[in-house]
Amino acid sequence: MMELVCHRPDHEPRRLAEMDVPATTAADVKTSTTAADPEGALVALQAVLEPSYLTCDLGLVEGHRRDEADWAQAGLPLAVAHPRTTAQVADVVRVCGRYGVPIVTRGAGTGVSGGANAVDGCLVLCTEQMRTIIEINPAERLAVVQPGVVNDDLRTAVAAHGLWYPPDPSSAALSTIGGNVATNAGGLCCVKYGVTRDYVLAMEVVTAAGEVVRLGRRTAKGVAGYDLVGLMVGSEGTLGVITEVTVRLRPARSAPTRTIVGFFDTLPASGAAVAAVMESGVEPAIFELMDRHCLAAVNAWKHTGLPDDAAVLLLAQTDLPEPEAHIHAERIHAEFVRAGATQAIMSTDAVETEALFAARRMVFSALQQRGDLIMVEDVCLPRGRLAEMLVRVEEIAAGHETFIANAAHAGDGNLHPMLICPKDDEAAKTRAQAAFAEIVDAAIDMGGTVSGEHGVGLLKIEGMRRELGPIAVGMQRAIKLALDPRGILNPGKAIG
Repeated sequence: MMELVCHRPDHEPRRLAEMDVPATTAADVKTSTTAADPEGALVALQAVLEPSYLTCDLGLVEGHRRDEADWAQAGLPLAVAHPRTTAQVADVVRVCGRYGVPIVTRGAGTGVSGGANAVDGCLVLCTEQMRTIIEINPAERLAVVQPGVVNDDLRTAVAAHGLWYPPDPSSAALSTIGGNVATNAGGLCCVKYGVTRDYVLAMEVVTAAGEVVRLGRRTAKGVAGYDLVGLMVGSEGTLGVITEVTVRLRPARSAPTRTIVGFFDTLPASGAAVAAVMESGVEPAIFELMDRHCLAAVNAWKHTGLPDDAAVLLLAQTDLPEPEAHIHAERIHAEFVRAGATQAIMSTDAVETEALFAARRMVFSALQQRGDLIMVEDVCLPRGRLAEMLVRVEEIAAGHETFIANAAHAGDGNLHPMLICPKDDEAAKTRAQAAFAEIVDAAIDMGGTVSGEHGVGLLKIEGMRRELGPIAVGMQRAIKLALDPRGILNPGKAIG
């Protein structure tokens, strides 16, 4: 690894308390008006981190500038830090606070809203190397993990104990628990089992002042004080750096036995089918939507042979035991037919079913193979207005001459229109950005939200302000000011 230009070869890593510069206190942070001193920060950072944990190498820094949001702005970081422990994170935060250097925390960088994008002169604090599963407790049905643990790795580890961690974003094979918590990630199972916030019991956080605090509880119930854990979940690194997470687990569920597949000629017909199923009282474990563009992209990339001649494919799955599974599957099948499905099939073939859901999970990666710019929408609608919103998306696509592929967690109204245009076509990019903004406005006008699970990041700030209104935005800014008075934590994100 390339040495930092200010590195002293005889310099052994030391704790910040042993240096000439004292640790930043909460009072220091609140009253300091010192201008940023990046060179001083680099020297101080080298004193608290092993040389291999800190880099200014331009190639490595470039790889940590942005997440998967192609169109969100990204600045040039001062350096990238890879701490392994909470103590190291606290040292890093105190150094950055004292020298006025912004901190952008990131995990695997799989987000699509620009929430992990660097700002000029910041330190990127990457938690990927904090990947220890500290505890799995079957009796209490909980696990304690560092933020760099990959979602799928946690699910595999707890499965060995007969347990299950439900949140399963499409990026579960790559995304980390810290990133999932920061964005309150959802996934395919959230229609029945909830999102990340529903499973976070406690956490360890490094504050903007470099103080380490534990929030939450390990007990099944507890209402002492404000819900600071809930506040941190979804805060996108703007209120603190999460260094440990305690998550709730469920008993392992039986393998789902029945999947219902419906083919539709139009997006509105598929939306009507979704609304009808949910109104019927059926509770699918998974309920997903893919349009022909998504299926074609998956077929072109992985040669799966999935049918892509229909406009839309709906996938519903029940994980109830028999005979309830059969009854619910029949009801879903009937609603698909009633809504106008050209074909509706009930499958009990595990291999076939897994292929379908694997295709749903790889939609974004498959579309990326085109080499174009992709802007991923993440609006969430009341389920009764899903069909109306799908019609509106089609109208917006036509009105702005923009190619839009649609996927969705249909059962909870969470739509992911993906706006695609060539990288070198500025006119197409401008049209797509206008279409993106219009989709956000349409979702708000229909009583929806600008983000169901991806977070606000950089791309949704204006929409978020319109959705929440000035009083609620002011309340959020007051919280930010109280917890990060100098604004060094992920500046410009989430609330702007």
